[in-house]
Amino acid sequence: MPEKNLSVYGITNTGLVSWNLSTPSLYEEVIRNREGFVSHLGPLVVRTGHHTGRMPKDKFIVKEQGSENKIWWSAANQPFEKAKFEALYHRMLAYLQGKQLYVQDCYSGASPEYRIPVRVINETAWHNMFIRNMFIRINDKNELANFKPEFTLLHAPHFHAVPELDGTNSEAFVIINFEKKMVLIGGSNYAGEMKKSIFTIMNYLLPQKEVLSMHCSANTGKNGDTAIFFGLSGTGKTTLSTDPDRKLIGDDEHGWSEDGIFNFEGGCYAKVIRLSQEGEPDIYECTRKFGTILENVQIDNETRKINLDDASLAENTRAAYPITHIPNIVPDGMGCHPDNIIFLTADAFGVLPPVARLTPELAKKYFLIGYTAKVAGTEIGVTEPKATYSPCFGAPFMALDPHVYANLLADKVKKHKANCWLVNTGWINGPYGTGQRISIQHTRAIISSILNGSLKKVDYWRDVIFGLDIPTDCPGVPQKILNPAEGWSDKTRYNAEAGKLASSFEKVYLEFEKKQEKSPVMV
Repeated sequence: MPEKNLSVYGITNTGLVSWNLSTPSLYEEVIRNREGFVSHLGPLVVRTGHHTGRMPKDKFIVKEQGSENKIWWSAANQPFEKAKFEALYHRMLAYLQGKQLYVQDCYSGASPEYRIPVRVINETAWHNMFIRNMFIRINDKNELANFKPEFTLLHAPHFHAVPELDGTNSEAFVIINFEKKMVLIGGSNYAGEMKKSIFTIMNYLLPQKEVLSMHCSANTGKNGDTAIFFGLSGTGKTTLSTDPDRKLIGDDEHGWSEDGIFNFEGGCYAKVIRLSQEGEPDIYECTRKFGTILENVQIDNETRKINLDDASLAENTRAAYPITHIPNIVPDGMGCHPDNIIFLTADAFGVLPPVARLTPELAKKYFLIGYTAKVAGTEIGVTEPKATYSPCFGAPFMALDPHVYANLLADKVKKHKANCWLVNTGWINGPYGTGQRISIQHTRAIISSILNGSLKKVDYWRDVIFGLDIPTDCPGVPQKILNPAEGWSDKTRYNAEAGKLASSFEKVYLEFEKKQEKSPVMV
């Protein structure tokens, strides 16, 4: 065990500090502290309160000399003063006096060469169990005894900032300090902030070592072929990579080094609202297992059975579980160089094809703009389909200029001859409201045809609006839906809507190119 002393961080006069507790022990702490409920069959059910998702307006990076000229300063990476960080840190230290704390020592990154040791200090037991589920555990006692963290995350969800005093935008905050190698999180119980703050750190460190960090899922086939899936929330990244016929490497965060693909995490954080046992059997089973944490899922007070269809607490209900809950995984979290790279998008305008082959040049472009669409009900204020662009399919977590990641991707695609594809998991036969969402069965058939090589053997035609190569045939998929225009009764309207979206793509891409010309990428 590590030295049980947090005074090196200035944390003193605390209550009991529990180090690297096992999952059953953390269960006992959660129940003793009344932090959650045990549901039927064993999962923990917890509430995150006001914050049921990430807080993009409350994330900051401390502006300091060592990283200032490398950070992609943007709405996703807001600057924070060093003096303000120190003041807020010391207010947190005062708050923690007398508190019971929980510590987990773990790794981010399955690759021994590129992983970083992380120490997480939590105010609550269930958040500490979340860390135990999501990061790579250390099971060897000798390794724990010699553990030396490179980064430390201090998490106090019940500590609220005072914006006028602390320089934050609200009572909640996520602040990364690369100079002190520390993360401060407060004011929010949403556990995803912890995993994404460490992901941001990996996105800063790894590209400087010529390793591409990616917001993607990955799996591998029986022949050892690897596939990676990029996509924003709601596009099917976790669902489509969790395939009973392929082994899951990871569902959300990976690196691509000269040795191949490696997972950053030791667990999965899946959306479970309206989860179907038929459509997603493996993930569904995880919501019924001991060790899983269910965020904002409704539970019957008498039977303790959960209701995955109830969104009364949040649309963004989540399950956090160790990846070992999935029966078919790659235990070491590593795979070879990808044969196929799939960009998932949920096009709500009904103009993109269910599948298209991308040239390396188009792949870089689509990666850089990171398109999907939001529909009514997914976010407050969204009443009609809205195009959303998130560079590299993960702008909120990209610490460096998007071109750094895009250039690394282009180089690796060329070097390792990876095939690139665009797969639309959104609407066909018309836009949202008149068309319908493509069935999961058809999307799975498309993915299967990509991975087994069937789509390499069919003919393609070039779409003049988007410049995409669209297959004339795909096993298991009706031929009539492969051409998006065929499902529209009004072809003139289709051409207008498709042209509008294509113009939007060009506008976003050109804006990125102009920014790069004005501010050269530095790493």
